[in-house]
Amino acid sequence: MAINKLHDEFRSIDMSPEGWVLPEHYPPGALAEEKVLSGALDTASKRGSRTRLLRFGPGFMTTEPFVHDYWEEVYLVSGDLTVGNDANGDGGENFTGPTYAVRPPGVYHGPFKSNGGALLLEIHYYDPA
Repeated sequence: MAINKLHDEFRSIDMSPEGWVLPEHYPPGALAEEKVLSGALDTASKRGSRTRLLRFGPGFMTTEPFVHDYWEEVYLVSGDLTVGNDANGDGGENFTGPTYAVRPPGVYHGPFKSNGGALLLEIHYYDPA
């Protein structure tokens, strides 16, 4: 199966609020926004790949772990991210950029919080059939 991404030479990325959207499965007002840079992920048919920027505003926090059925590579470009906090935001392990993680399908991760905000580059993909 071919990767569903087109050839795209270097281009400027607009970091202004234009084109950023609330990521799927995040509640309204979650202080999280994404900008897809390349590809598409079809979770219904378990196909595809996506590269996106994900940014969290200061005070962002989730209270439950995440799990999904695709691979995820995460590069914390800048800012701070706490992984594994409890529902009150306490505990967890603190990271600052640059930091990298890779997770296979089915791995629970999080909850997450960011005190000062964070910018992440994420690559999501399914195993080729």
